[in-house]
Amino acid sequence: MKRIFLFLATNLAIMVAISVLFNLLGIRSALDAQGVNLDLNALLLMSAIIGVTGSVISLLMSKWSAKNAMGVHVISQPHNQTEQWLLDVVAHQAQQLGIGMPEVGIFDSPDANAFATGADRNNALVAVSTGLLHRMNADEVEAVIGHEMSHVANGDMVTMALMQGVVNTFVYFFATVIGYVVDRVVFKTERGYGPAYYIVQMVAQIALSILASMLVMWFSRHREFHADAGGARLAGREKMIAALQALQRAHEPSQLPGELAAFGINGGGVQRLFMSHPPLEERIAALRNLR
Repeated sequence: MKRIFLFLATNLAIMVAISVLFNLLGIRSALDAQGVNLDLNALLLMSAIIGVTGSVISLLMSKWSAKNAMGVHVISQPHNQTEQWLLDVVAHQAQQLGIGMPEVGIFDSPDANAFATGADRNNALVAVSTGLLHRMNADEVEAVIGHEMSHVANGDMVTMALMQGVVNTFVYFFATVIGYVVDRVVFKTERGYGPAYYIVQMVAQIALSILASMLVMWFSRHREFHADAGGARLAGREKMIAALQALQRAHEPSQLPGELAAFGINGGGVQRLFMSHPPLEERIAALRNLR
């Protein structure tokens, strides 16, 4: 609840700041002089509704979406020692973190992967792949689970969704302003919206979304270091390092879509700006320097 309140307060503060800045810089007057009679306050509010609604709905549906997209088998009653061990590890770590017991699941994939999702830290889902269970030993799997449980305890899913909502808000706002200005000033549309508005607004949304995704991915990489540290505290630093080293040896890129991928294989150059996870060697180095 605190995160949501902080998010709403931050969003409102930024909206007010932009409105004041537009007035101080004379942007509003300049637009009016060019015949661009755009109600920026109303547009900001509409942008916030559009931007935030999608992220909130996505967050609320995250567990259902993940189960269906990945074909997750939720362990309600363990059928073998492995399933019982997974439940015991998650239950123990949940108790250590002071959070509710998440649902625990397994999904069929040859890749070594795991993910956590859910709108509530006390009602989350943690799932591991069959490839992870086959490729890693018990200590390494325990560390990976600790990494995902740290995401849950830190509220990373909620934070990422709220951050994406803020980004969506301002992408839509500035794309609409750009489209409206080009339509009225360049193409001299006097009433309604001309074709240029829709074309420019769509292109601007794509361009701004690409730029904004760099910020979102930077934050995602930042939270991975925290989750690694959390996994090290729960399972032990050497176990967490061993798990990352096992991923290095596998050297297979993650097949999980988008935010569900728990670990990724490294990229470089411009590609790094769009990586949701830091290079494995950097994560291992950070753990070795952890105090």
